[in-house]
Amino acid sequence: TLGTQTDYRDGEAQTDPYSPEYIVCNGSVPELLTLATLTWGRGLPAGQEEMAVIDRIREKRAWEAALPDMDSPSNIAKRLKMMEAMERKEWALREQEIEKLHNIRLEVLKKMLWRQEENQTKLDAKRLNDHWQNHQKAKEEKIKKIQRDCALMLRKLIAKRKNVMGKLERQDIIKEYTDFSSQTYAPLSRIGFFPDNNSDCYVVKSFYLNSFAGLCKLEASLPDSLTQIKIKAPKPKGITETGFIKRSARLEADLAQVHQ
Repeated sequence: TLGTQTDYRDGEAQTDPYSPEYIVCNGSVPELLTLATLTWGRGLPAGQEEMAVIDRIREKRAWEAALPDMDSPSNIAKRLKMMEAMERKEWALREQEIEKLHNIRLEVLKKMLWRQEENQTKLDAKRLNDHWQNHQKAKEEKIKKIQRDCALMLRKLIAKRKNVMGKLERQDIIKEYTDFSSQTYAPLSRIGFFPDNNSDCYVVKSFYLNSFAGLCKLEASLPDSLTQIKIKAPKPKGITETGFIKRSARLEADLAQVHQ
């Protein structure tokens, strides 16, 4: 009527069931000894198949007890006949077990083949997808190249149509200066102009920036308002010129103090 509460769960401390030692008396054959091959996890706890094996063992023991004695030729013939019938029955049972094992192995093999075929199908689909992606990329690159070549050829044709007869045109200075993409503003290097060669002409060279004396002279020429900054202190809000604090300012100070 009492219970015990431990610090461990039964599942954590559970071991194999205890099998006590035993002693068999002379002249006795206990039925439990026929189940000595069954252990925990391998046949125990007994299921439907184990129960069928136990029933067959009991039937065989009953059959052995029912065998006639070998004291006469008729009993010997009857005993041989019964033994042959039992042997045929055991062979038939063994064939059923073998067939059952074959069916189980066949099912396992079918599952393995089905899983292998499924994996192979996934692998083939992935390879086809990768192959298709590579073809798509190559197709897109080819289309872009064709579009670039087409745009280049169109620009060339447009440039050729401007002067179909090949006549010499006079230089229009106004047109060149109004068009910011002309040679005046953006000369091309393929016609012999390299803007980087004369980049030194744009560098600012000044005496006031390249020497210390120039910097001192430049600083002396600056007005005092630039070198000496005057900062005026901000006037507090809510205070009049006579130093009187307004009512709104007092209320704001009280509210700030209460909030703090």
